[in-house]
Amino acid sequence: MQPGRLLVLGICGAQGSGKSTLAGELARDLLAEGIATAQLSLDDLYLPRAARLRLASEVHPLFATRGVPGTHDVDLGLAVLDAIERGEAVPLPRFDKARDEPVPRAEWPRAAEQCRVLVLEGWCLGAWPQAQADLRDPVNELERVEDPQGLWRAYANAALGGAYRALFDRVDRLALLAAPGFEVVAGWRGEQEQVLRGRPDAPAAMDEAAIARFIQHYERLTRHILREMPPRADLLVRLDKRRRPVEIVRRQQA
Repeated sequence: MQPGRLLVLGICGAQGSGKSTLAGELARDLLAEGIATAQLSLDDLYLPRAARLRLASEVHPLFATRGVPGTHDVDLGLAVLDAIERGEAVPLPRFDKARDEPVPRAEWPRAAEQCRVLVLEGWCLGAWPQAQADLRDPVNELERVEDPQGLWRAYANAALGGAYRALFDRVDRLALLAAPGFEVVAGWRGEQEQVLRGRPDAPAAMDEAAIARFIQHYERLTRHILREMPPRADLLVRLDKRRRPVEIVRRQQA
């Protein structure tokens, strides 16, 4: 680490790959070493439902569902990083997935003053946009039926290459937890749903059909990440379907 400079460690991985668990363990280990560390998820930057409904009305109905680029408050994320960089004890956003709304700001935890490390994780953290030609054909039934003209995926892709780039460029080191394929994500997401079901304030749980539809919002970009990110990730951890590491590759720094 450079003296006086914030180090941002990024973790990317599909839904249910274990990135939040890894981020928490890494943050705790750094704190145990006496290194002031904060933790933030890209999921904590999801827009409130009302804002997504406005986006759904103005751009495309599929933006009512959180997930793809375009449904995050990127400006908030950048403001938080700037404040941490300045050494401020800034509130760290948190999002309640059970309620599908941000946690009230008064309940956000605060980063320590003079924080040295930020562990930032997210399902599409660090992703590059697709080539325009790759957006033409739908990848699943959701895109074929509900986005036949490609407006939703084109807008999300443009956001990824625009506003999100400024946020992702702040990542100093990027780790990828690579699923063996998108076909395992439904099962992993189902396990997450079981955790949500156990919460006393949880809404009606999704059944298998609802989960299958939900993860189709993530399919295009997840498949793209699994193709394009491995060669450039600073740390590549290939997982099996039970999330066990089967290969670890460290990229040589220039």
